[in-house]
Amino acid sequence: MKFKINRDHFSSGLQQVLNVVGTRATMPILSNVLLEAKEDHVLVTTTNLDLGIRCKIRAEVSAEGAITLPVRKLATIVRELPSLDVSVELVGNHQTRITSGQSIFKIMGIAGDEFPPLPGFEDQHSFVLSQADLARMLKSVSYAQSTDESRFIMNGVYFSFSDDKLTLAATDGRRLAVISREVEVTEENAGSLILPAKTVAEVERLLNQGETVQISFNDRQAAFEIGTSGEDGGGLMDSIYLVSKTVEGSYPNYRQVIPKETDLHIKVNRESLANCVRRASLVASDKNNSVKVRIANNRLEVSSSSSEFGESSDSLAVEYDGPDVSVAFNPGFMMDPLKALTRDEVIFEFKDELSPGAFRTPDNFLCVIMPLRLN
Repeated sequence: MKFKINRDHFSSGLQQVLNVVGTRATMPILSNVLLEAKEDHVLVTTTNLDLGIRCKIRAEVSAEGAITLPVRKLATIVRELPSLDVSVELVGNHQTRITSGQSIFKIMGIAGDEFPPLPGFEDQHSFVLSQADLARMLKSVSYAQSTDESRFIMNGVYFSFSDDKLTLAATDGRRLAVISREVEVTEENAGSLILPAKTVAEVERLLNQGETVQISFNDRQAAFEIGTSGEDGGGLMDSIYLVSKTVEGSYPNYRQVIPKETDLHIKVNRESLANCVRRASLVASDKNNSVKVRIANNRLEVSSSSSEFGESSDSLAVEYDGPDVSVAFNPGFMMDPLKALTRDEVIFEFKDELSPGAFRTPDNFLCVIMPLRLN
């Protein structure tokens, strides 16, 4: 194996695949990155057996071949190389020589054929989406994933392709976020999956590098082929490929918790409400982490109090002439959707102090928040 590569492109590719590698790998080779020199590019691949990622970097390949090298050490070395021109050559006994300017490194590796291959797909469902759309949808719901390991089925985002739309949902049992958009779905291609939280974070990080993303999945795995647009075609070529195990099992019927009756609703400025909630929550205690929302006489008042810190209140002018309503919520649960959305205006729906509240937008977004007991 022998190739020449641009230092910055090499470094960028290694950074793309670094997150997948755990600090405590179960096998030594899982701490390594697989370098495969082929034709006019180098494939850079890492995996932790649950999640794998591969990106393709333009290179001048004079001898094809493969080797695995310690990924964190390699990434550090490449970042520090003095020249943009980098030569990489396998020199025998699994040793790789890296030359840049006057710097020469020799790094011990493990044979490439020992690296676990990324899985392929059979009987797959496949869809092509806009990266910007998928990024917006994931950001709108991913904060609501459960972090409770005992409720593993909810430790991820639910994707449903059916009825000519893609719906994403996430819930931890105390809040639910749902968003959908129109997608062409055939009867044969319809299906669903639960994407694990770790993979959700990686997909969010990798999106918005190009125009499109192809999602393919079957009963046990999902893959994302993310198009990239390097400068003048000289950066990351074609795509980044991410493949992941899915969460096995049936996602809870989240539609049951969507309020059927929310007689009362008001339009509010998203950023103004988020600021109100954040300021009011500054005196909330860890023991009583709540804010009270009172709507009456064209005012929305957000207040909080605790024996440790005192009291606070803030308010907004709103158009509302219905009955007085007071509801208590976890302030973080209110702020998360308000921070994730981009629309200036959201609709806040409510009924009474015992019923869930909800944020809704015209572009098919909904976040339901369970109330807390009023003191």
